[in-house]
Amino acid sequence: MRGEWESEVEAFVPDLDKADDTPLQDLATKKLRRSLKPVFRTSVRRITRLFRAGNSEIELAVDRGSVFANRRSAPISEFELELKSGRSEDLFPIARFLAQKTGGRLDLQPKSEQGYLLTSSAKDAAIRAEPIHLDSKLNSLEAFDVIALSALRHFSANVDGVGALDAEAIHQMRVGLRRLRAAISLFNKILPNASTARIKTELKWLTDELAPAREIDVFLEERLLPFVAKSRPKRGARAIESQFMAKRNAAFQDARRATETPRFRRLLIDVLEWIETRRHVYGDNTETLIGRFAADVLDRRIKKARKHGERLDQLSPEERHKLRIKIKKIRYGVEFFQSLYADKDRKKVVQLVTRLRNIQNALGALNDAKAHEEIVQEAALTAPRQNRRAGAFVSGMLVGKEREAMKGMIRTACSELRKLHPLTVEPR
Repeated sequence: MRGEWESEVEAFVPDLDKADDTPLQDLATKKLRRSLKPVFRTSVRRITRLFRAGNSEIELAVDRGSVFANRRSAPISEFELELKSGRSEDLFPIARFLAQKTGGRLDLQPKSEQGYLLTSSAKDAAIRAEPIHLDSKLNSLEAFDVIALSALRHFSANVDGVGALDAEAIHQMRVGLRRLRAAISLFNKILPNASTARIKTELKWLTDELAPAREIDVFLEERLLPFVAKSRPKRGARAIESQFMAKRNAAFQDARRATETPRFRRLLIDVLEWIETRRHVYGDNTETLIGRFAADVLDRRIKKARKHGERLDQLSPEERHKLRIKIKKIRYGVEFFQSLYADKDRKKVVQLVTRLRNIQNALGALNDAKAHEEIVQEAALTAPRQNRRAGAFVSGMLVGKEREAMKGMIRTACSELRKLHPLTVEPR
């Protein structure tokens, strides 16, 4: 839901006199009139129809055209559903029908965002997370909706990048999914069990579909390629490099195929519907202001994580992985709630985020080392006969380097965990 103020203009330039009595009024100064220049241009033909669904009045707009900027262009081909009156629940059956009949997918980016992207000089197609701003007057459920919608926009905005086989876009889609799953975990006591469980299942499905692409890409870029550049003998290293180049390409293709499925298109609509229309299960925490809720959640989770990590050097790889997930959720939580803290407390919040990130990175590197060990062993065993011995030799060297690096990672994680304490300030 957003405010809109529309007026016809007589020429292809903005008429700032029309800004009177709108939120733009204070900005429409003489200086703005002199400096205002077009950034992009859209040319769209729109057909609209009003119809009723249940007791709701809905406008369906069919837009076809293009957006132009910097001698570049992108097509516009979309259905837009706008609720004129009635219940938002009535929008979603229509959206599913259109998606099923046309193969279209939910897109939460406005046309203006497409125009700004065309003006960008960025080389990759990845979209990163937007800052989250929470009003301290929000209750816990209202704050969750803000966070969840932000995460949905984050991962859904990277579909085109995944389709272009962009490694960073795959990573950002996974980050967006993890942020939403972390938010569900942090707010789990005030969310309805049945519908939330279904959404969690679908989010995990998509996360798992993207995981091999990200894991192989990290191994290739951060471990294998630097090693190949310095290693001897070259033949075994080059053979393993070639193997993993092929594996990465296949995994990227699998990730793209996942985002082209009907299941993915349903997921986007289902998540938005769940956020917008779910029937909340009201509990003791439901009407708690988000500042109090955030303080309680972070305090409890930080204490549990620190206790879990007291004997980090004795934990199994599986237990370390569980601890890493706990730390990651806390870090996302602090980032979600960061805007609630007073300016004088921001330094403490930043220090906590840094400490959590250091622990997460160390535990993540330990987890990666274990996964990489399995990857290279499999690669050596499945290598072509002529390269098997050389590949096995190189694999052994890689495993040795990973195991040596693990000792430092454990020391780093232990040191940071000992310094991990709940915040001594409370959100406003």
